[in-house]
Amino acid sequence: MGPQRAARLFRASLTAPPARIRATLFGSLAATGRGHGTDRTLVRTLAPVPVEIVFDLAATPLPHPNTLKFEAFDAANHRTGKWTVCSVGGGNLADAAGHPLAPPETAEYPAANVAEATDCCRAHYMAYWQLAETIERDLWPRLGEIWKAMADAIRRGLESEQILLPGTLELARRAGTTWQRAKKLKGTRRDLGLVAAYALATAEENAAGMQVVTAPSCGAAGVLPAVLYYFKTVRRVPLRRILEALATAGLFGSSIRANATVSGAEAGCQAEIGSACSMAAAAAAQLIGGSLNQIEYAAEMAMEHNLGLTCDPIEGYVQIPCIERNMNAALRAIECAGFALLTDGRHLISFDDVIEAMNRTGRDLQAAYRETAAGGLARLWRRDIERRLRKPAAP
Repeated sequence: MGPQRAARLFRASLTAPPARIRATLFGSLAATGRGHGTDRTLVRTLAPVPVEIVFDLAATPLPHPNTLKFEAFDAANHRTGKWTVCSVGGGNLADAAGHPLAPPETAEYPAANVAEATDCCRAHYMAYWQLAETIERDLWPRLGEIWKAMADAIRRGLESEQILLPGTLELARRAGTTWQRAKKLKGTRRDLGLVAAYALATAEENAAGMQVVTAPSCGAAGVLPAVLYYFKTVRRVPLRRILEALATAGLFGSSIRANATVSGAEAGCQAEIGSACSMAAAAAAQLIGGSLNQIEYAAEMAMEHNLGLTCDPIEGYVQIPCIERNMNAALRAIECAGFALLTDGRHLISFDDVIEAMNRTGRDLQAAYRETAAGGLARLWRRDIERRLRKPAAP
């Protein structure tokens, strides 16, 4: 999504139509660009202008692990435009100096983090969602659109007749069969199975290149929708309360983005799945009646137990281990919310502290474990493929 938005901005900045465009992908974008469909997205977005895609894995240093450079050329092969931009997660962009390229209208909150937001809520006898309501313009229509897109993605994923996801892994879709089997169960097993199916449905839709909501990223898009869809369809929670929980989740996600990162290329999968789990835990805790302290505790706990989670997508596809991680994180979010409400919400490590720890941990991770598809499961997969290729054929 970030590269797509960057391509549109670059094309709009040109004073004359170019004869061709060269897009150079660096760092993690170069390593995972084919698996993520970045190259195909750029070609489609810049069409009908011919586009040359260059994957540069060697260039260092970079302003950000997800850096790309656009160059436009006229018919005489003179360069008529150049722009270096960074895709920093969730479709957001920053320039080469690290300055965010913000949307035209950005809400200004009277709080720099969740601790300050909590203090503000206490001072004015508000819930987290009410703080968002006082700051964000046209909040409820916008959240209504977001919720509809989330629910549509789940329904499409559950009902999809596609057997294999795109890509060389030939990974089978499992959301539909999981859903059908879960509906035949009873009690807690049924609930867990349904949540799992909802998370798989969205994650598989993302892997298939369909529309999802970045919550907070594409790779972690299945966690929050699964939790909310469970409360809406199984627990029969009214739509208004679902939207209020979505507002609270957004507040926690915004704090993570402002004070750390939601980019797997910057901080590993903890920044994506961990953030999504944290947002979903906050939403779930609110939906089951949590106080400000209990909601904050649920969100903190969810992130705390995802610390150090590496990003090692096999072949660069957002499929293994990404899809199953959405399922696991959705279930963990509900567990964290439930446990938080068994307490009075008091705990030693604050949400803001654990976000700082996540950010520092991510920066300390070796590059191979930050969405480069060069370490962990991705490396073992390539090793196994190489072994099979070296193995003599049977006579």
